Amino acid sequence: MTDRIAQLEEQIAHLQRMVDELSDIVRIQGETLDRMARRVGALIEREAEREADGGAQIPLADQRPPHW
Repeated sequence: MTDRIAQLEEQIAHLQRMVDELSDIVRIQGETLDRMARRVGALIEREAEREADGGAQIPLADQRPPHW
């Protein structure tokens, strides 16, 4: 019975380590997604300003597609 308990404790230790590693991975991915979202937002703002400075042109986002 003590062998079985030792096996279970070892398995729990491995699972705990795996959970900790996955938690770190999820945290890093969340930080990466946040950083990418900020960059995309900045690019969208920059493009909107560029289109607005372009003069009387209708911004591409507001134009109808050619098939309409």
